[in-house]
Amino acid sequence: MQLDSTELTPVVNRLKRAQGQLAAVTRMLEEGRDCKEIVTQLAAVSKALDKAGFAIIVSGLEQCIIREDTTMDKKELEKLFLSLA
Repeated sequence: MQLDSTELTPVVNRLKRAQGQLAAVTRMLEEGRDCKEIVTQLAAVSKALDKAGFAIIVSGLEQCIIREDTTMDKKELEKLFLSLA
């Protein structure tokens, strides 16, 4: 299933922010920062990645429903969705 990249601009932006957050976590580790701060930032990165993943899946589901794209069957879509659970 091909996704429309123009519809996913917010997802790309979210991933770029997550990339910056992850770089900050790496710096924090290298600087020996407080464990609580590091874990808090790492959790934020993880949540951002999860949201991006779900947004991509929603876009794919929408494509399957609205455009009647049948390149993925129900089992494949379920597996994809559960991969983020």
